[in-house]
Amino acid sequence: MVVFPPSDNKVLCMLLLYHLPMCPFARKVRVVLAEKGFDFQLVAEEVWRRRPEFLALNPAGEVPVLVNDAGYAIADSVAITEYLDECQSDPPLIGNNLAERAEVRRLVAWFDVKFQVEVTHNLVDQKIDKWLMGRGEPSSAALRAGGTNLHTHMDYINHLMEHRHWLAGEVYTMADIAAAAQISCVDYLGDVPWEDYALAKGWYARIKSRPTFRPLLADRIPGLAPPKHYADLDF
Repeated sequence: MVVFPPSDNKVLCMLLLYHLPMCPFARKVRVVLAEKGFDFQLVAEEVWRRRPEFLALNPAGEVPVLVNDAGYAIADSVAITEYLDECQSDPPLIGNNLAERAEVRRLVAWFDVKFQVEVTHNLVDQKIDKWLMGRGEPSSAALRAGGTNLHTHMDYINHLMEHRHWLAGEVYTMADIAAAAQISCVDYLGDVPWEDYALAKGWYARIKSRPTFRPLLADRIPGLAPPKHYADLDF
């Protein structure tokens, strides 16, 4: 049973977030923590080293993992973000009624699962994770698939933005955070063809301008610089 201090205190306690800079799921949690006003510190965890101390926190050996100063841990980005949303309901990020929550969760799953498998895995995992872990050259087939799939997803974001102010409706929600977390990792590589997707670009520019998102744009991978537009709020 994971226990945090009472939820009527906006800053619950000092939280540690085990993460990797280019892990979209850890990025999603970072934004939610910031949106909710929680005090937290980042701990970079090279998951491929399989440290016993980290595996004791999360036997799956994956980030993100959130730990409080009493040593209680929560793993999995969906579990973490929904827990935080319940701990601190202002601002609400999963919707205010059943229909809104269903749509937000549908889109979170779309980007956490479908976008991750079809795009991020084929581009970010190939270009960054393989490089960091010394696992050889990227697969050209995976890169082609990721690039093709990216266009499909950008078309879908454009479609949503033709009818909505934010992805799930009229307010900013976890759907926007989940999508932007994935896209920001791909954009670090310069692989997003923004010139072809004006509505999606406008949506992402608003995301980038949020103070809670800007720290992600300061992340850097040693030896691998992002394109010039990556941290530009008026790209």
